[in-house]
Amino acid sequence: MFPFKSNITIDKSLKTPIYQQVSQQLMVLIREGKLSFGQKLLSSRALSEALGVHRKTITQVYDELISQGWLETKQGNGTFVAQNLPEIIPQFLEENQKNEKSKIAGFAFEKKDFLIREVIKATEKLHLDDGFPDPRLAPLADLARAYRSNLILGNSYQKLGYGDTKGSLWLRKELAKYLNETRGLNINENNLLIVRGTIMGLYLTSLAFIKTGDKVAIGESSWQSANISFLQVGAELLKVPIDENGLDVDALEDLCQSNTIRLIYITSHHNYPTTVTLKADRRIKLLQLAQKYKFIIFEDDYDYDFHYQSRPLMPLASADNQGMVLYSGSFTKSISPAFRVGYLVATEDVIDHLAHYRRIIDRQGDNMLETAIAQLLHEGIIQKHLRKGLKEYKNRRDFFCEELKRVFQDQVQFQIPEGGMSVWVKFEDEIDMQKTAETALKNGLYLSNGFHHNVEGKIKNYTRLGFASSTVEELKEAIGMLKRSLEFTSI
Repeated sequence: MFPFKSNITIDKSLKTPIYQQVSQQLMVLIREGKLSFGQKLLSSRALSEALGVHRKTITQVYDELISQGWLETKQGNGTFVAQNLPEIIPQFLEENQKNEKSKIAGFAFEKKDFLIREVIKATEKLHLDDGFPDPRLAPLADLARAYRSNLILGNSYQKLGYGDTKGSLWLRKELAKYLNETRGLNINENNLLIVRGTIMGLYLTSLAFIKTGDKVAIGESSWQSANISFLQVGAELLKVPIDENGLDVDALEDLCQSNTIRLIYITSHHNYPTTVTLKADRRIKLLQLAQKYKFIIFEDDYDYDFHYQSRPLMPLASADNQGMVLYSGSFTKSISPAFRVGYLVATEDVIDHLAHYRRIIDRQGDNMLETAIAQLLHEGIIQKHLRKGLKEYKNRRDFFCEELKRVFQDQVQFQIPEGGMSVWVKFEDEIDMQKTAETALKNGLYLSNGFHHNVEGKIKNYTRLGFASSTVEELKEAIGMLKRSLEFTSI
């Protein structure tokens, strides 16, 4: 007789019901060939006594496995392993192989190196990150109030059911009004697609408008997530130099004369990663080139709301009268990365087209969150928060830059950024950035080693040090920790 007692274990401390534990283990025994086709099982009474459980539990086990086709009954003879299961050849695995069963797939798939990159997580107390906002400043109480009211009031069938694939109509209307007032756009709700952040907007754009072999122009050091989206659809990346005035549009023109460019990705307001602003004359020429050579401009305006000098330059989209610009932004920087609400602005036909693609990967966004943000825009709360945040982030920028210069002196070089949430810093060539970042992390400070920003012969030992997500006191502590990490790695 098969030794059921030694092959089936029951753990009463688990939340999984006992009948499910026994059912799952019996199925495994059948799959592994330890219980063969047509083999007779113990009666429910005998098995319940062997396992020390109630007979009704085993009856429930048998009923469940019979209904799924694993077992069958023969009138008057008892319960058997089903005869019509496919032939199973028993496989005896070593203990280490058993541990690997949940790790390694049984089928082949292609791994693409460009998809593999560090995932930044908010885990360290001290952080000089890529340029993230401080969620402690966000209007969370107002957002919770708006979310709750939108959740419990109104027609629940409409609010909690399927909605428009373009996003909440209320949010699109409020956003259109807000963007017209602050960015000089001239749009309505039909020119907006709500997405889960800029990265989703990039992915949809790549799917909808780029084919294998198309050429996409990017800055010589650009945002990796954008590059990955383009590479994933088979695009060829053409790199354009960046200088103190932003993208070199003359170099771009040279590329256009010898290549058919489908799209250019640009962070015109605060170039990523260098933080410089694309000057007015270059903006005009870039739009002219787009019209002449018929390429799409994807304008990623990731932190437009935080500019510290005077009134920020209007986005390229505000001067686009030929429908060449796809304009993207999000609430990731203005509220928090956890709130995945962003937007794409384009002509109505482009928005309709992108909405079809959005539907097949993410039917719709978070309608409750979108309507809550719409309410805060309508009440002016987000606008008030941005004004407050601008003042606080400017104070943090000023302190951070002064402290960097005081503590590190000639060890670092940087320009005080006109806007944004990070400083583009060059460390002396003798400094080992990888060891410095590793040492800092061991001591509770996160910063990037900046390797992914390197450009052969031009950019080396640069990294972005974010200041916005930390208080002045935290920034002072972080700089002290960074200084000690440098000293340790240079010994």
